Amino acid sequence: MSETRGLWTSAEIAAATNGRAGRRFSADGVSIDSRKITQGDLFVALHGPNFDGNAFVANALTAGAAGALVDRLPAGMAADMPVVVVDDTLQGLQDLGAAARARTPAKFAAVTGSVGKTSTKEALKAALEPFGRTYASVGNLNNHWGAPLSLSRMPRDTEYGVFELGMNHANEITPLSKLVKPQVSIITSIEAVHIEFFNSVAEIADAKAEIMDGMDASGTVVLPHDNPHYDRLVEHAKRRGIAHVVTFGSDAADARLIDCVVSPTGSRITAEVMGQRVSYALGLPGLHQAKNSLAVLAAVKALDLDLATAAAALGGLAALKGRGAREHLMLVSGPITLLDESYNASPASVRAALSLLAASKPEGNGRRIAVLGDMRELGTSGPMLHRELMPDIVAAGVDHVFLVGPIMQELNAVLPQQIRAGHWAQSTDVIQPLLGSLRSGDVVLVKGSLGTRMAPIVEALRAVDSATVKRPKAANGD
Repeated sequence: MSETRGLWTSAEIAAATNGRAGRRFSADGVSIDSRKITQGDLFVALHGPNFDGNAFVANALTAGAAGALVDRLPAGMAADMPVVVVDDTLQGLQDLGAAARARTPAKFAAVTGSVGKTSTKEALKAALEPFGRTYASVGNLNNHWGAPLSLSRMPRDTEYGVFELGMNHANEITPLSKLVKPQVSIITSIEAVHIEFFNSVAEIADAKAEIMDGMDASGTVVLPHDNPHYDRLVEHAKRRGIAHVVTFGSDAADARLIDCVVSPTGSRITAEVMGQRVSYALGLPGLHQAKNSLAVLAAVKALDLDLATAAAALGGLAALKGRGAREHLMLVSGPITLLDESYNASPASVRAALSLLAASKPEGNGRRIAVLGDMRELGTSGPMLHRELMPDIVAAGVDHVFLVGPIMQELNAVLPQQIRAGHWAQSTDVIQPLLGSLRSGDVVLVKGSLGTRMAPIVEALRAVDSATVKRPKAANGD
């Protein structure tokens, strides 16, 4: 039997991972979840604290996987099955990612930062697509298994690759950067995110600067000029021998805003990027997104591509689910607007979300309502950082604040009495009080850390919309 050349042949997988191949196969995708197999995938049998991926190989093959990467043959499976056996499947996945990177002449860009990584990665993908076949990591697959998984899925004919690299501890981005080997890297910001695992925000800057570890001296790093840790980032670039440092942000930056008109659904921007003036629409709302678009265009310029063409592509962007997506829902009480920021939260991202709420005008007698959950991984600074949100809430003109989680008790204690809607231990506890309080024209922001589980609140609002909207009946011809 001969192999059909797809994304990976079993021979290529074996060569990349120093593995032993059984029956020949050709894979068109790569998956680590047997429940989400697409026909023709390679299933990588990773190990977790409570599971052994080898136990799901049979299920994956039954679901349509072309083959599997395993570290042992599952019981009862013949040696001539479509598998590649390696010593360690996580290392095998990383080896496969490295092979994917090595076999392409594509230009690569990487994005990290305390906030704005995923939206900036998506914006850079959109900006590069007019110039050739562009591939980007999906969602936030940015860690020790997500980054190699994304690389391993990259089509052979990719011309531009965009990868998000994340961390919550020091020394996590270095191996990812050395795997991706970006020609251009963006650091969006340095903020008190994951501060629980660091002694200072300066140490977070050091960890984000690890994105430069996989670059050579000919590369370009794009840095936030206005950030308090900018000079520290520049020193990292100098120590690594990276001569090309480009800045974005204020008037002194290489990429700077000249004018920005922000609306609830996006911005109209005039900017100067490395001496070239450009005007464009951005389909992502918020001043923070406008500033990050400067970093995107600086990266495009560093790749010697046409700025106007890239800028024009940014108008087609839309906010991602859980990251600022705006939805209009119909409840029994009338229409409301939902700002879905439920995916995650940090002090900086909560303030950015509050600015979006402030820019959203309620209809009729509607109000601005914030449903805020605990911000996690803030360590001993957590209580103070929660309390410090109070002035931003007041400045945003929020009428009612619903709070979720034990640390949000700190914010509840300092909020003005007239805007306190209550405090609940868990996200599911707030659903019915929230639904009972909503009225026509309200704008509702839902924001909190992933571990606080704010998504069920969003799902409940959508479910009520589906259940209560009265659809017009089809005409019966009478």
